[in-house]
Amino acid sequence: MLDLLSSGLLSVWLDMTGLKLSRENAVELVLGPAIPGYVLAEIADPPTEQQVQQYLQGLVAKGLQTEGQGVWVQSSHQLLANHQGTVPLPAASITKVATSLAALLTWDIDHQFEILIGTTGKIVDGVLQGDLIVTGGDDPFFIWEEAIVLGNTLNQMGIRQVTGNLIITGNFSMNFYENPEVSAEMLREALDERLWTHEAAHAYWQMAPGTHKPNVAIAGQIAIASQPIPNQTLLIRHRSLPLRDLLQQMNIYSNNVMAQMLADALGGVNQVRKLSSEAAGVPLSEIQLINGSGLGQENQISPRAACGMFMAIQQLLQPQNLSLSDLFPVSGRDGGTMDYREIPGGAVVKTGTLWDVSALAGILPTQDKGWICFAILNRGNYLDGFRQEQDKLLTQFLQTWQTTLLPPSAVHNLFNGYSSQGHIDAVQRNEILFEYGG
Repeated sequence: MLDLLSSGLLSVWLDMTGLKLSRENAVELVLGPAIPGYVLAEIADPPTEQQVQQYLQGLVAKGLQTEGQGVWVQSSHQLLANHQGTVPLPAASITKVATSLAALLTWDIDHQFEILIGTTGKIVDGVLQGDLIVTGGDDPFFIWEEAIVLGNTLNQMGIRQVTGNLIITGNFSMNFYENPEVSAEMLREALDERLWTHEAAHAYWQMAPGTHKPNVAIAGQIAIASQPIPNQTLLIRHRSLPLRDLLQQMNIYSNNVMAQMLADALGGVNQVRKLSSEAAGVPLSEIQLINGSGLGQENQISPRAACGMFMAIQQLLQPQNLSLSDLFPVSGRDGGTMDYREIPGGAVVKTGTLWDVSALAGILPTQDKGWICFAILNRGNYLDGFRQEQDKLLTQFLQTWQTTLLPPSAVHNLFNGYSSQGHIDAVQRNEILFEYGG
């Protein structure tokens, strides 16, 4: 079979069958859908390789070393271009692709993390006579708006004052602050509109018109408990956004705290590394991580592994009628790290930046070549130039292939998917667990 695919026999076979297929589609017809990490190296695309060599020569002319650059481009089973494609290089926030893949392998696409609100006291005439206990459950996107709705739910239950302390236990973070004391102080503020600073008030005005302002005054202190509080009555179960929305928020804005919280909840960076390398079909040595966010040059991923991870994610999403564009920014649709870039519209990408690292990887969904997976990892003191040259290279690819990208609105059709229907309102994610009788 490989002899057929890697020689001129493929063209003869196509002529004999009378099938009107491109070379790429014929390979997929014979071998089936693309396998992450697997390509037919014998099938090459000289024009694409030439574009990559010209790109590298341009970087050399700027005084940069080719050893610090990595490029991998493939279409289905076909390798189109490769420069150090199997060499791990500093990947910055491309690391979040590994974290996203490991999360999808571990949890359902609609998985929701939970924060439990409880007490050891009783409610008497609107006063909670005891402590208010918050048990964190790894929710990486608990922000002002979520806390304001939580305060309104407490008011709905009849609670307007707390005589005891605000006790935090478990893995709790608010507004992407990893320090539990800081998060607890912001939660106390959010629960009582009389304490609101400008930041909390600004978040409130972004919420739906008519949203109530909560009034839950906590008289006691903030306490951080290292162990769960026993013998408490659970009042509210607050559920996070579904996993698909959490990953989209994390990737569009490249949020480091969200990524690290997810990696920790998965069991640590070694688990992320193991799961992602297996699913991407590459050796473990091609994904070297020290955290789930990409902070630090020790996070190194090969360009081939980056493509393999994107392909694996798409395979996981397709049975859910979702696509990569549900989890990653789309050029021409999303902002975040896509702002001020000239990436061709419709490309689904993940960016990555450190002080001397610029990375770009993702999918080019094209009209006549199907999807093209690419990864460009650059290292050197040339960040703005790297971004410009990356964007230019993608445009040159499309011109060389004489194809155009699908518009953002049509990206899903390529993957036979459709957009997620938006996140569930925070009010609907607060479940009252205990009704007091007055």
